[in-house]
Amino acid sequence: MKCPDCIYSNPEGVKFCLNCGKNFSSEDEIQDPNQLFYEFASYVDGIPRNHRSIVPNIKNIFSRVFRKHSILEAERLFIVGTAITTPKIEDVKETWPKPWLFARVFIFALLTFLGLHIGLIWFQNINFLPGLIVVGAFAVPLTTLIFFWEMNAPQNIAIYRIIYVVFIGGILSMLAALVFFNLLKNNINPITIGIVEELAKAVTVIYFVRNQKYRYILNGLLIGAAVGAGFAAFETAGYALRSLLTGSFETLYNTLLWRSVLAPGGHVAWAALIGAAFLRARENENFSLSILVKPKFIRIFLLVVLIHALWDTDIPGMFPYGHSILMAISWVVAFRMIQLGLKEIAEKKSQLPEEPKESTVTAKIISKVKQP
Repeated sequence: MKCPDCIYSNPEGVKFCLNCGKNFSSEDEIQDPNQLFYEFASYVDGIPRNHRSIVPNIKNIFSRVFRKHSILEAERLFIVGTAITTPKIEDVKETWPKPWLFARVFIFALLTFLGLHIGLIWFQNINFLPGLIVVGAFAVPLTTLIFFWEMNAPQNIAIYRIIYVVFIGGILSMLAALVFFNLLKNNINPITIGIVEELAKAVTVIYFVRNQKYRYILNGLLIGAAVGAGFAAFETAGYALRSLLTGSFETLYNTLLWRSVLAPGGHVAWAALIGAAFLRARENENFSLSILVKPKFIRIFLLVVLIHALWDTDIPGMFPYGHSILMAISWVVAFRMIQLGLKEIAEKKSQLPEEPKESTVTAKIISKVKQP
């Protein structure tokens, strides 16, 4: 259906133009002033669930990354998660999503970083330095976070909430880590660093997912990734500035480069695993400390602490080969959590009461009519 005003090709059946907003319906047909928005939200809500992959393999999951996508298609993704656009559980697909927006976010961040680099190095304008550090620190953690956001099949968390958790959760987890480090005083080693930082992120993640609003494993994965992204970005920005003050621009760029390369398998993935493990252990219960001692949570938390501790050791070959292996382990577990999250959705859908068949309804009506 082409819009007579902007000539945009709309899907059949819509009552307004998805490009310019022109109303295709007559005024008599609109009884609810919010009707058009509801229909738009319903249509948009279905977009991210199209093109789902049933077989969980890398080729299928990332098959849409290199396809052409319109700006409108990207804008539709950011509408999900509100009170109106969150789908009912029976409408959620339990098959694997096919994320693609995260790749575009990375490209945008890379182009921005390149522009800041040109301003700083070629034009020797120091005003570009803060932006270069911030963009360099946030680029990959944010990209990884968007990937987890696209994998959140329930689509019940708005992008506004995610941004909030990135900044507030990131700084809260860092402050909590500093408090724990001060308690340890001089007992700082790779093991205590792993325990302290993962405990700080765990406390923060649990704070955000403690209520029943976030009840899916995939929700915990996403909220955890948001906390981890904030933690990773703030930490990288600090290390980058320190490397510049104690070294040179070369050390600054090396710090940003390697921390960005390793970021997907670091704090973002670790906090995501903790969040997913917590909601998996909680199931449908209200929050209680007993959840923290359940094997489903303890196993993942200890695994994350172990990975983090090994990450910070000075074992020969740990950088970058050991880090690459640890990244792979983190992502194998992350994909396993995604698989469990999709399975959880399928189980919840199977527990929904079946709608009565038409014949049964008809029989009940006839029986009531026949009653004197």
